Amino acid sequence: MMGPVLAACLLIILSTAWISQANGATCKKDGGVCTCNDQTKNVDCSGKMLTAIPSNIPTDTDRLELDYNKLSSLPHTAFHGLQTLTYLSLSYNELQTLPAGVFDQLVELDRLELSQNQLKSLPPKIFDSLTKLTWLNLERNKLQSLPHGVFDKLTLLEKLYLDNNQLRSVPDKAFDKLSKLEKIFLTGNPWDCSCRDILYLSNWIREKKGTVSNIEAAECDGGTKAVLEITEEEAAEDCVYPNTTTAIPTTIITTLASSNDDDIPELPVPQENFQKFLGYQEPDHLPTQPQCLMSISGYLGLMMFFVLISAAILYVIHFLKKA
Repeated sequence: MMGPVLAACLLIILSTAWISQANGATCKKDGGVCTCNDQTKNVDCSGKMLTAIPSNIPTDTDRLELDYNKLSSLPHTAFHGLQTLTYLSLSYNELQTLPAGVFDQLVELDRLELSQNQLKSLPPKIFDSLTKLTWLNLERNKLQSLPHGVFDKLTLLEKLYLDNNQLRSVPDKAFDKLSKLEKIFLTGNPWDCSCRDILYLSNWIREKKGTVSNIEAAECDGGTKAVLEITEEEAAEDCVYPNTTTAIPTTIITTLASSNDDDIPELPVPQENFQKFLGYQEPDHLPTQPQCLMSISGYLGLMMFFVLISAAILYVIHFLKKA
């Protein structure tokens, strides 16, 4: 009577294997693209040419490496469920923006690496949930400005990398809440020392000189003078830096206002404007090649599952007939 028992066991094993594959695989041992270490809870997905974050990252992951890929955007739910994560690296990607709330569930995060991307700005409050962060690396991006209060919740931060961006000034009181700060990198930015906005940074550097390392290296645009040496007389201008909003020239507005309706030409409106008006949004991300391969393997696994199920059923029927 061992035949039916063996067949039943085979059915259970096959069902379990197929269900596991159908749920998606992240780790190489399960057919995925990342290297996972069950002992250290590390997941290494670096250097895989990924254009989207793999699904089903284990929820108990402690360290997640996604550097050296092709990530250009992130869904706002990219790291949801990873509340135990303490290290996250997204360096050496092609990120142009960060969605608001993308880090909100990473309440245990200690170190965040975002260097070597193409970030031009940061959403307000983007780091507010990262109250345990001690290391934040934003170097070698294209940051043109920082939101007011963007670092206010990072009271445990020890190292901050802002070098090699396009920053001309920082908001008033930008670093005042960073009481644990030991090192900050500010070089490689075109600090505008002719504008009044630079005075906060200049005064802060003088105040922290000797307690926060590397701050004295910050230089005015052109390398003519150190930021800490700037006086109020030198930084006398009220400068307004251009933002990303495209303004309509006043002359055009005046012309349109004085014209008859029949004289106003019909201007073509880009299709994407209609899509935005109607509430259309692009999907967060398209599947990566590894994800597509995993989907294909899922279908093949399903076909194999049904073939083996059929074979097992025929075996049971044949055995019962002989009995």
